Amino acid sequence: MSETGNGAAPQPAPQPAAPQVPRMQVLAQFIRDMSFENVVAQKGLTSGDVQPEVQVQVSLDAKKRPADKQYEVVTKFKVTSTNRADNTPLFLLELDYGGIFHVDGVAEDQMHPYLLIECPRMLFPFVRRIVADTTRDGGFPAVNLDTVDFLALYRGEIARRLEAQKAQAPAN
Repeated sequence: MSETGNGAAPQPAPQPAAPQVPRMQVLAQFIRDMSFENVVAQKGLTSGDVQPEVQVQVSLDAKKRPADKQYEVVTKFKVTSTNRADNTPLFLLELDYGGIFHVDGVAEDQMHPYLLIECPRMLFPFVRRIVADTTRDGGFPAVNLDTVDFLALYRGEIARRLEAQKAQAPAN
């Protein structure tokens, strides 16, 4: 055993702290707002008259709640269907589906992407079922939403914001 200059045994090097593992707990899920408009029924068309084409728009919102480490995340889906033959609307479904999450172990600089990527992933299977049930119960074939790539959605939104900032920046 070697000694240090003061006669004491050498101390082991301090071990780096193990990174904290992110933990997420879903505390609640809820429909904040939902509407379904069946245009076909209102106009008196028959199902033989339509060739549906479906478009889906997704947006996200997240905010801190007053309780410590709690966040509210809302996924907003707008599902529209038009008749391929003449582009007339068939139905419109708007769904705002939220969740309240307890999130621990996520660095502050990573919280924004975590809330807008991981939390919506947890909510999505429930949104998919609500959309399928609502469209089926509304008289149409059930719309089974394709899986949403929330990472790509997040990256696209960040890129869009950066482009908007560049466009607003004064030219030198």
